[in-house]
Amino acid sequence: MASVVGLLEERELAARERVEELREVADRVLAELAEAETAWHEWLIARQRVGEVLSGPRPGQAGEAGPEAGESSGSEPATNAPAEVLSRAARSGSIVPAWRPALSVDALAPHYQRILATLTEQASGGKPVMSCQEITAVLGPEPVPASVEGVRSKVKRLADRGWADEPTPGRFTLAAGPAGGS
Repeated sequence: MASVVGLLEERELAARERVEELREVADRVLAELAEAETAWHEWLIARQRVGEVLSGPRPGQAGEAGPEAGESSGSEPATNAPAEVLSRAARSGSIVPAWRPALSVDALAPHYQRILATLTEQASGGKPVMSCQEITAVLGPEPVPASVEGVRSKVKRLADRGWADEPTPGRFTLAAGPAGGS
């Protein structure tokens, strides 16, 4: 007859192996999700670019000023773009532009604005660094894995574009530029 401790060890080993298997599956799914998100964003950018090209004036049309009239030739970033161009980025589902001093939080989609407002509010309340679960809890949805992963992808995107910082893995804070009041 097997000992009780031996039976418990067998069950513990089986449970641990199952957890490791599931972690491998979860890692693989998260990697596939990251690849799919990247592909989706590339298609989104392509569609937006085509929409801009099709809706904008054509070169050589009357009333259009070329680069010689003071427009950017494309070799340097346009930091003083008209407000209507910057506000177009605020559409739901839009991409996150790279932060620069002339760009306000209004250039971001509403959900990204709420995330930055949460980081700003918590920093002024004495909690400058937050995890994605904490951000999700403040934003309102139940901090279940799906909600947390959605927030994580958005905060990571904000960090990649200079709006937020990730001082330690999984912990986020407002970047120095946007925090400076620009």
